[in-house]
Amino acid sequence: MYQLAKKLFPICRSLTGNGVRETLAILKTEYSDLNIYEVPSGTQVFDWTVPKEWNIKDAYIETSNGEKIIDFKENNLYVMGYSNPMDCYLSLDELNKIIYTQPDQPDVIPYVTSYYKERSGFCMSENQKKLLKEDNYHCVIDSELKQGSLTYGEIIIKGETQEEVLLSTYICHPSMANNEVSGPCVTIALAKWIKTLKKRRYTYRIIFVPETIGSITYLSRNLDIMKKNTIAGFVLSCVGDDRTYSYVETKYGKTLTDKLLENVLGFHYPEYQKYSFLHRGSDERQFNAPGIDLPVCAVCRSKYGEFKEYHTSADNLELISEKGLQGTFELMKKCINALEYNYKYRVTCLCEPQLGKRGLYPTISQKGTYNKIKALTNFIAYADGHNDLIDISNIINVAIDELIEIVDKLIDNNLLKKMDV
Repeated sequence: MYQLAKKLFPICRSLTGNGVRETLAILKTEYSDLNIYEVPSGTQVFDWTVPKEWNIKDAYIETSNGEKIIDFKENNLYVMGYSNPMDCYLSLDELNKIIYTQPDQPDVIPYVTSYYKERSGFCMSENQKKLLKEDNYHCVIDSELKQGSLTYGEIIIKGETQEEVLLSTYICHPSMANNEVSGPCVTIALAKWIKTLKKRRYTYRIIFVPETIGSITYLSRNLDIMKKNTIAGFVLSCVGDDRTYSYVETKYGKTLTDKLLENVLGFHYPEYQKYSFLHRGSDERQFNAPGIDLPVCAVCRSKYGEFKEYHTSADNLELISEKGLQGTFELMKKCINALEYNYKYRVTCLCEPQLGKRGLYPTISQKGTYNKIKALTNFIAYADGHNDLIDISNIINVAIDELIEIVDKLIDNNLLKKMDV
């Protein structure tokens, strides 16, 4: 996953344009059944309109003696996203009006955009701005805003039922590692793993969209089927560092997705951080919006907006790691396995089954032997048709990974049957 992140990192992505297409083309080499869609500029999507397409070839600020003080080709954060083209000479006072910095972090270049009001601008560190001298600066932004399209990617992996699990991530930020490329890298790896599952109870809807306008556009085209079939969903954002795990609840925090994440994270990483929906910030906003009301949480390592490198040039490839990406991948595998097994179960006999004759219970009874099979006997006690697997895990304080092994053993011995959840 980290090698894929290195490929994606240099690309200048935005809400629209060739950077998004290039990103999706690379992801398609990882998963050939990724379908790519184009939605024309000007298309009405609920209360929004798909914007003009933006592409950029070059940008720089040059002093009167020909020295480039910033160069888009060195760092694409030097240009404000969606900047109009410009080629003019500005005094220092004029230039300062279109330069954006992050004064509280004077060494970094901030990530700044102006999607829905046309303007031009540059970004640099506050320290660099302070070094600018009186001069006649040549300012060039070789960009284009045109009637084009918004691009997104979709993978549908069919299961035994039409009920769906949603995985969503975004592909609209330029060179930022945790806040941008970590999500697509983990998500495409999950798609490849899900495809290998011999049995899939659920259908998996996996989307790669520009944040906000992309999810709104996607919902405008797929809302009916998603409202009918979605049983759980996850927005994967900022999932590549190895500092912590966190998630943002659904609007009321009472969906299957909330219940699942609280359980799995509680066993996997007890120090995880849970954020109220009041602290939302990514596409969980759209999936939980009134009238949409899908059971979708945001899953992060360090949550967007909560780590100092967020939306700056410090969010680079050194911030993420193979270990950090793999950690999120393993977490989501646990979540998906838990969903696949999350039935209500009932034992098939009255009173406790005789486990010993099936090789499931020690044949010698001695002090201490019961502890070794306590999870098994406790599971059986609560497999009464009233509790799903997550409920039982919470009641008997045993991780779902361990309970899955117990479920398989009991079903193999005809001691357990699945009920509808």
